[in-house]
Amino acid sequence: MSRSIGLAHIIRHDDGTSSGVWGIYTLQSAFQPIFAFNEGKLSVVAFEGLIRPFREGEPQSPMSFFGTCPAGDRLHIEALTRTLHLLNAGACLPEEASVFVNFDPSVFTDRAIADKALRDMRLVLHEAGIDPRRIVCEVTEQKSASQETLYGFVEALRANGFRIAVDDYGADESDINRIKELRPDIVKFDAHWITQLMESGAGFALLTAMVRSFESQGIRTVFEGIEEGWQLELAEKSGASMVQGYVLARPELAPTSFRVFGTSMQVPVAEESKTTTAANPAPVPPSRPARVFGRKGVP
Repeated sequence: MSRSIGLAHIIRHDDGTSSGVWGIYTLQSAFQPIFAFNEGKLSVVAFEGLIRPFREGEPQSPMSFFGTCPAGDRLHIEALTRTLHLLNAGACLPEEASVFVNFDPSVFTDRAIADKALRDMRLVLHEAGIDPRRIVCEVTEQKSASQETLYGFVEALRANGFRIAVDDYGADESDINRIKELRPDIVKFDAHWITQLMESGAGFALLTAMVRSFESQGIRTVFEGIEEGWQLELAEKSGASMVQGYVLARPELAPTSFRVFGTSMQVPVAEESKTTTAANPAPVPPSRPARVFGRKGVP
């Protein structure tokens, strides 16, 4: 196969995993499970790929890494991080799990750039042994040169057989009409925003109405950043399809321990903090009475 920009910066390891090199940084993949509600239980259905930069062996924040990268390199770095996640997903994740990877629509300024990047991505998927139908492409609706460019990029993703997720819905200038135009398969709600809404009865009612609206259109919903048991309870009550957060499982560097679970693993919602990832346990929140809504208990 021809070597894409992403593959040119990849280092293969004896354990089957890969790392990336960009300048003075070494890049590793971390994966965080995404769980679905299923008749009072949680099932692992997907994993999100997250980049973890290191400099001279010391971990750095992803924000600081991306902040030091020249704008002209962003397209190449995007290709490298996705390539890294896909190769590592093929090596260490359950074969039936979906894989969420992030795209920055602002770097795909025309259809030709998008088509070239997606051709390279399909070559990587072939090498990793991953069916393109397992891939969920996360895009942030606000970050694009124009709405037309964003719509064109999403259509290019769809034409290549990938599913679409709109990330960080509710942050900044999210637009419900833009969601209708994009027709995503999944909407991921912004973590800070849903926490704010959950803290009052009126906010939780609004959140529930939005979830029901999306689900009625065939759009599945994900609540991100779930860190406490009370948030998990309310996520289930809202009707959200899926949840992701530290109360369930923290991200793990590849190679992960997640393959042993597989997506057939089911955990009762009430037991989620104690049984999900024994290899990297999340903090167990103290038991508390069930709430109808909100941390503050505001009617």
